[in-house]
Parts: sequence; C-alpha cells; structure tokens
Amino acid sequence: MTGSPPPAADGAAVHLCTGRALPPVVLPTTDGRDICLATLRGRAVIAVYPWTGRPGRANPPDWDDIPGAHGSTPELEGFRDAATSFTQRRIDLFALSRQTTDYQRELALRLALPFPLLSDAAGHFSAALALPTFTTGGEIYLKRLTLVVADGRIERVIYPVADPAGHASEVLAALA
Repeated sequence: MTGSPPPAADGAAVHLCTGRALPPVVLPTTDGRDICLATLRGRAVIAVYPWTGRPGRANPPDWDDIPGAHGSTPELEGFRDAATSFTQRRIDLFALSRQTTDYQRELALRLALPFPLLSDAAGHFSAALALPTFTTGGEIYLKRLTLVVADGRIERVIYPVADPAGHASEVLAALA
C-alpha cells in the first residue's frame, strides 16, 4: 500500500470553535525561537501534522492502515511552495507536531522549509486544546488539521484534511 485510507469526518475537532483562545504554551521552533501562539498578533496558519518520516527509516506500526496518517511531507512541501502567498497576505505560517525539535530540524533543512516547525513533544499545547489524536506503537500522534488564528484566537479550523498535498491551496482558497 502506498498511503493510508482517507480520514473520516469524525467530529473530533468540533470543540475548536471560532473565538476560542489558544493556550499560553511556549513551544520550541526549528529556527531556534520559543513561540507562544496565544500571544502572537495578527493572523497565522498552523498546519498540525502527525509525523514525518526520514528516508530509509520505517514508518510507525500499522501506519498504512491509519486513516489520514500518510501525507505530512507532501503537505509541508505544499505550504513551502505557497509560503510567499501567505506572506503577501500578512499571514504567519507554522507547522506543529509532537516530534522533537531536533527531529523536526532535519526535515526543515531537507525540505528547505521557509517557516518554523513547532514541537509539542510534551503534548501540553495539544492537550490544552484537546486536539484529535490517534495512537500506534505506544505513541500518540496528532490528527492532521489546520488552525487559522487571529490575535491568539481560533478563526477557523479545517478538519479533516483529505488531500495533504493540495492542502495549502485549499487553505489559501478558504482565506480568499
């Protein structure tokens, strides 16, 4: 199998309502900063993704069978390729997973990502928002979703993400 089944609209993000404040959790980034999304001014897009692999390394157990698990690398490449369009709209761009910053740095360099990846390895941010998750191999992974935020509050949630590779274009269209 080359990818996982598409994700279902399971309602796991319905509690992420417009106007909800982001939690005051400081997250380390791949560019060496610590960021608290709750205190950011202006608009931002936060692409939440489950996990990114590395060439030559195995995926987590049963990855091919988990709806929506595959697609993080093409999704982040799509945001990379559309980054200028977000910048032109004065929208900050971030991506977030539960992987460590050191792990994420390799990906950011390999894919030449022009935006920071945020590490929620401890799970404090995702727990505070009760972000949808799944478990495999004894590890917790975030389900793929996108938060559009303004001044530290949720403006819009896109969930589930059916086409990771085309998702950046979907987000730009939603913001038009």
